[in-house]
Amino acid sequence: MRATVLHGTGDIRCDEVEDPKIQLPTDAIIKLSASCICGSDLWPYRGLQPMNGPMHMGHEYCGVVTEVGSAVKTVKPGQFVVGSFVISCGTCVNCLNGWPSSCVNREFMSGGQAPFARVPNADGTLVATAELPPEDLIPSLLAASDVLGTGWYAADAARVQPGSTAVVVGDGAVGLMGVLAAKQMGAAKIIAMSRHKARQELALEYGATHIVTERGDEGVAKILALTGGVGADSVLECVGTQEAMMQAINAARPGGSIGFVGVPHGVSLDGQMLFFAQKNLLGGPAPVRRYLPDFLDMILSRKINPGKVFDLEVDLPDVARGYKAMDERKAIKTLIRMG
Repeated sequence: MRATVLHGTGDIRCDEVEDPKIQLPTDAIIKLSASCICGSDLWPYRGLQPMNGPMHMGHEYCGVVTEVGSAVKTVKPGQFVVGSFVISCGTCVNCLNGWPSSCVNREFMSGGQAPFARVPNADGTLVATAELPPEDLIPSLLAASDVLGTGWYAADAARVQPGSTAVVVGDGAVGLMGVLAAKQMGAAKIIAMSRHKARQELALEYGATHIVTERGDEGVAKILALTGGVGADSVLECVGTQEAMMQAINAARPGGSIGFVGVPHGVSLDGQMLFFAQKNLLGGPAPVRRYLPDFLDMILSRKINPGKVFDLEVDLPDVARGYKAMDERKAIKTLIRMG
């Protein structure tokens, strides 16, 4: 089969690779209905993350099970499934405590930008729908695999409460999902920080009440002006840069919470500053598997439509165009059709 492989900075190809096979009794093989490009895929694409040879790309996936290992009990061939980008066993103490993204047997999904994919620890990672979903819901179900869960975790970690004020730093797909999550959690004021018209419009559609275009200290000053000089109850950091993290910390009120989900690159924090700021920080890889059953219920009942975050679709052989469009910020998020 053909699959997406990154060979070096800016060098993304659709190569011929071996079909995935069952390797362990806990594995499943799925035929992907669609895959997509994640913002985190752009870090190695831009040469900002080390590579040890060619990388098989793709960690967001949904599709139909074609084969399972002898130990798999919760999914079977013919079922439509959505899985987390973090592979988890579902039985260790961290999984049982609601932190599958810190599973003691954790792996990170790869090779999902392809027609077929192997999913280890299928029982702890995949969730099946009761029946095959309608075609128009595939983008939203795909979003549940990572980007929706990551934005949701940002809001959850930032302790968004009904009636609260939430700020979202970052207007990429994760930030937009953070806006959606904050709305669903009942935030009364949702301030999206964005300079891009199309992203601003989608943020407003998802529930943002205010748009702030300024960044850095100017952006923080605007947040303070909108919050009576105090700062926000909750801030969602969805970028991963030093500027974004400091903007998030400084925009939160004392006692407020920052949920940070942007993969950090070059971020360092001063202990003295944190000590006197008196703010809560929680972040890391999203525990998507914890949220998946609720996500599927909300999507299948059409309560939420995270699939709108995909504003470009490409066929697998044309995947390089999807990467280029996202790298140049001409697309928010690219969906890959398997054909």
